[in-house]
Amino acid sequence: MSGSIHLFNYFYGLIEQTTNTLIYRRPTMYNNPELIFEQSVPQGKISWRSPSNIALVKYWGKRDVQIPLNPSISFTLSKSYTETTVEYSAAEEDEPGVQFFLEGEINTSFGEKISAYFQSIGDIYPFLKQLKFTIRSSNTFPHSAGIASSASGMSALALCLCSIEQKHFGGLDSEADFFQKASYLARLGSGSACRSLYGGLVSWGKVNGREETSDLWGTQQIKDVHPDFLTFNDSILIVDAAQKKVSSRIGHGLMSSNPFSSARFEQAQKNIGRLMDVLKAGDMDAFINITESEALTLHAMMMTSNPYYLLMKPNTLNIIERIFDFRKNTGTPLCFTLDAGPNIHLLYPEKLNTEVNAFIDGELKPFLHQGRVIADRVGEGPEKRKQ
Repeated sequence: MSGSIHLFNYFYGLIEQTTNTLIYRRPTMYNNPELIFEQSVPQGKISWRSPSNIALVKYWGKRDVQIPLNPSISFTLSKSYTETTVEYSAAEEDEPGVQFFLEGEINTSFGEKISAYFQSIGDIYPFLKQLKFTIRSSNTFPHSAGIASSASGMSALALCLCSIEQKHFGGLDSEADFFQKASYLARLGSGSACRSLYGGLVSWGKVNGREETSDLWGTQQIKDVHPDFLTFNDSILIVDAAQKKVSSRIGHGLMSSNPFSSARFEQAQKNIGRLMDVLKAGDMDAFINITESEALTLHAMMMTSNPYYLLMKPNTLNIIERIFDFRKNTGTPLCFTLDAGPNIHLLYPEKLNTEVNAFIDGELKPFLHQGRVIADRVGEGPEKRKQ
């Protein structure tokens, strides 16, 4: 291990060497025992709206503490978002620490997950154990259907926590510091959530030759990008609105025994380097090739895991075939990608909105759940809500 890498890992607490074994631990750079309410415990309310994102190069496989096994890059969305309000006050022994409401109804399971998350970041925010929370969250899209609700949900929650820190303890004075810490915190709850903290295109994971990239937080990647890609539309075609049968958490874990995982991680590293160059050059054909290949590779990893599983539905394939035919017959530069679910993200330049919508209405809607389409586009990132 080189000296510079050794110092990096020592400072961040990322790797511990015991004999010949590497143990990955949660980085300690944000641990702060001084973030405790010494006198009165405050009460308050904070709200953030944070978007989902759709990966172009897919993150699939991780180490402990949410360290990705390959880098990824995504479009931040605009209309597919989670709005979360956190109310907090002094904790009481006989009351639950977290009450979580999803779409206006109490959700005990989510409340337990958030409680566990708060415990996991107790070294970063020790004041959490002094508070009780009522959290109200709602999405503009179907939950757990493959549109990264964990990304928007955990990023919104992380922003609320950073706002509480900023309000009561100061610090995080610069916008860059605030959003980097929020991205770091969001990652610890859901890996892809760290990419939702910025608008446009955002990478996560160390990319060869790109010093600004990191495994610990997302990095905005909009410098010198061709303007067509920063105004892309994303028509999300809802093939199935039901909650998927295999969670992304399980899917990531299965990569440890997938016989093709090493080749996949190498492929992703090459693809993200290629895609970053393509985004600057404005090469639409190359963008389509990389994006669609990545989508199909993601689902190939699911089908070659053990146990193997399918998240695509018959109508997912019907739509993909029609996208291929439409592009071949018309020359229209549109393409698809998939998240970890059956629903299709149809990506295309904004200037093609009229003809693509006609294609959706004329050929694709019969394959959709209740004909549902979410008309989205590349967005500008999170928004703090007024109380």
